[in-house]
Amino acid sequence: MADVHSKETRSYNMSRIKGKDTKPEMLVRRFLHGQGYRYRLHVKTLPGKPDIVLPKYKTVILIHGCFWHGHHGCRYYVVPKTRTEWWLN
Repeated sequence: MADVHSKETRSYNMSRIKGKDTKPEMLVRRFLHGQGYRYRLHVKTLPGKPDIVLPKYKTVILIHGCFWHGHHGCRYYVVPKTRTEWWLN
């Protein structure tokens, strides 16, 4: 299915989507900090630029939102009401 926006408009729309400091990410960060963990954010030298890196434990955390990923059985994911067939494809 063809895009309904011009290339410039689509680029602008996509540039407005937050990639950092999202609500789920902030919740996880507050929890980790409260538990005494220290971490680094969005380390560009690692593949995938993980959201949270715990260097002491050699661990990374990637936080994916339900809107874009729509995990199977996720109670938070809702298919948009407009252009439903396009979103499902």
